Amino acid sequence: MDLNLAGRRVLITGASQGIGAALAHAFAAEGCNLHLTARSQAKLDNLRTEIAAANRVHVSSTAIDMTAEGAIDQIVTDAGDVDVLVNNAGVIPSGSLDQIDARTWRDGWSLKGFGYVDMMRAVYPRMKSRGGGVILNNIGSGGEICDPQYIEGAAGNASLMAVTRALGGNSLADRIRVIGVNPGPVDTPRIYQMLRTWSKSRLGDEGRYEELLASFPLGRVARTEEITDLFLFLASDRSGYTSGTIFTVDGGIASRRSVL
Repeated sequence: MDLNLAGRRVLITGASQGIGAALAHAFAAEGCNLHLTARSQAKLDNLRTEIAAANRVHVSSTAIDMTAEGAIDQIVTDAGDVDVLVNNAGVIPSGSLDQIDARTWRDGWSLKGFGYVDMMRAVYPRMKSRGGGVILNNIGSGGEICDPQYIEGAAGNASLMAVTRALGGNSLADRIRVIGVNPGPVDTPRIYQMLRTWSKSRLGDEGRYEELLASFPLGRVARTEEITDLFLFLASDRSGYTSGTIFTVDGGIASRRSVL
């Protein structure tokens, strides 16, 4: 299927590792030019080298802490006009209400919660003035499961789901599509860190984390391409009537209301 994405300009936040890096490779393979942002200049440089070795696309970057004053404006200025914004930066910590103090809660939301909204606020009018675009929010299925051991993430992700639906409900009037994707467990370093933590608390030994995979659909986590391929389709004109909705890719975990 030709998605006709070649030549489009894609801005990806949190692009230096995990799903963000996988998305950068996936969009580059479709012929998209990229602007990548994350905190680490070294990681961004390594990613740019990898992409340049495999694809004839232009890749630029901004190494910055998105929570710093003026960071959003700097990123948007450096990126220039973009056709697709992928909000991906930020990890909200796990834990129950009594384990997360007020400062930790605010810090957890500062990058992902406020960062997504601030990026949309900055990019949306530029897209509108150019005649349209696509905003894709990588959110996470925690907002649907509402696990008390991931209470801050549940609240933050649920909020971003609501913002995505609210903005995307009318955005086609400006020829802008706003869509959310809720991945479940994905084959990135983060899920294995979480599995080790769960294994220590449930089995008494973090080294037994692989045993927990048996509880996942198909006995495994999602492959990265099972997530990135959806982003590519949603970014393309073949998904031109899609806006204001959320796509969950978790093998059915949210429907059974339990990760394990």
